[in-house]
Amino acid sequence: MARTPTGAAVLQPEVTQAITEAVMWELAEQGYGRLSMEAVAKRAGVSKSALYRRWTSKAYMIASVVTDFSVARAADVNTGSLRGDLRETMQALIDWLTHPLFSRILPDLVAEDARNPGYGDGLRGAIGGPRREVGEAMLRRAIARGELPEDLDMELALDVLAAPIYWRLVVRQAEAEPDYVDRLVAYALRALGAQGG
Repeated sequence: MARTPTGAAVLQPEVTQAITEAVMWELAEQGYGRLSMEAVAKRAGVSKSALYRRWTSKAYMIASVVTDFSVARAADVNTGSLRGDLRETMQALIDWLTHPLFSRILPDLVAEDARNPGYGDGLRGAIGGPRREVGEAMLRRAIARGELPEDLDMELALDVLAAPIYWRLVVRQAEAEPDYVDRLVAYALRALGAQGG
């Protein structure tokens, strides 16, 4: 019978949380290239070995922390209407992209991907895959309710929902006015061919 791990062998959630926060702050302040395991450990108040017990490398640690942060912010909602679901989903996307730390981290991760082709492939899949699955489930519910056409081009629809927000907030670095989400939802409903949209 296997012995239950104790002491240092147990990954304590509060330590993992402290490390996670330290990674986000270090990414925001130093960027991907200058972030070091030593600095993360110091900021978190832990030994470097505490990091290596959780992640095998700096790249894996960053990918894991950014993925967990990002996937947790995908709005998995079911308001009973496409309009309501779109509003919640788009607002959650705005909140994710404008998060005080993440909004400073994302441009650096995009730049790192440009500097090192292939770097972002895994990260895009780990973040984009689950987030798109949530969006697809929302659209499939709307199809089942008769709000969207059955032959909806799912890939294009998912792009249409996220791209304007990313373009506005990240590329143009423009603000989302108070009525932006409502205007975007109305536009998306028309673009998707929603019944009554």
